[in-house]
Amino acid sequence: MTSTRLLIESLRWLTGVWLLWHIVRCRPARVDDARLAASTSVVIPARDEEATLPRLLASLAAQVPAPREVLVVDDASTDATALVARTAGATVVDAGRLPPGWTGKTWACWTGAAAAAGPVLAFLDADTELEPGGLARILGEHEHRGGLVSVAPDHVTLRPYEWLSAFFNVVAMMGLDAFDPLRRRRAPRGAFGPCLVTTGEDYLAVGGHEAVRGDVVEDVALAHRYTASGRPVTCLGGRGAVRFRMYPAGPAQLVEGWTKNFAGGAGAARPLSFVLISVWLSGCISAPWYLGAAALGGGSLPLTAAGTVYAAYVVQLAWMLGRIGRFGRATAPAYPVVLAFFLVVFARSILLTHVRGQVTWRGRSIATKPPGPTGAGPGVG
Repeated sequence: MTSTRLLIESLRWLTGVWLLWHIVRCRPARVDDARLAASTSVVIPARDEEATLPRLLASLAAQVPAPREVLVVDDASTDATALVARTAGATVVDAGRLPPGWTGKTWACWTGAAAAAGPVLAFLDADTELEPGGLARILGEHEHRGGLVSVAPDHVTLRPYEWLSAFFNVVAMMGLDAFDPLRRRRAPRGAFGPCLVTTGEDYLAVGGHEAVRGDVVEDVALAHRYTASGRPVTCLGGRGAVRFRMYPAGPAQLVEGWTKNFAGGAGAARPLSFVLISVWLSGCISAPWYLGAAALGGGSLPLTAAGTVYAAYVVQLAWMLGRIGRFGRATAPAYPVVLAFFLVVFARSILLTHVRGQVTWRGRSIATKPPGPTGAGPGVG
């Protein structure tokens, strides 16, 4: 009985290895990649981002050479976002009044793209920050791959509550089918909204953010538009190119943000991938259960075996998190707490989506809808 149980847990554990087998990163920039910045317009949607914008704008100014233009789209900010942007030398574009049927971000991105002069568009969230030479690396990947290039920023955490994002990051990346052994045989199921690069020609051909104007997780829906049109979508890890610190304003912002990002549920994931993610998560749940039961003198595994299973998941999660961000050392050993938080917020997201029919973000209510073939799903951004 013990051997059968250990075999089952081994298969669950291996499912996690399969889902995040290899995270491809941007290759080192070539000598001629730097020239690409001269044809690139950077579009930054910003709503009340006076605290985060300085780091991004400073990192853009430090790129050699700097991009052709930097457009900060002020989306009805109530703080000094516009002043901060102008002071740093960026061009401020007023998004104006939000039209019905649009989310704030899709409208800001669409407005910025319309104002851009460069043939290449790089959409960056205000909380991102480029590494030295990072822009050249990202633009080089786009020139090589074409279509839509999406980079998941390396997730930097500074305060313990930010470690609660761990499972959200892992599950979002698993659901894209961009990092398993079959990644070269199929298109990803989404993209990373904080960092997107495309030509303006391709962007307009697929309808741009106007075509996904009402989607809660617009990056996933936009990627579907590229794939449906026959244009490639590439998802890459951001280590060495771009990083961000998500939800620095506190736990309430973190809950609200992840509730929004997971509002579409698992609709973007392929059915098989959804099952595999569920299998892996069930293993993550079982491991501490076995250990607790064995410590109390019961359970289906002896204490040594239960401890081994738990340790295996701790090591695996540390391996995963080490490739997608910089989380505290206690995150993996104490992962049951982080997992419990993930499950509660995920349940909250499903409840708000299918019962209330809306979520909130940055003071706005956003209508949700059941996921469809091009609907929203788990995403980051």
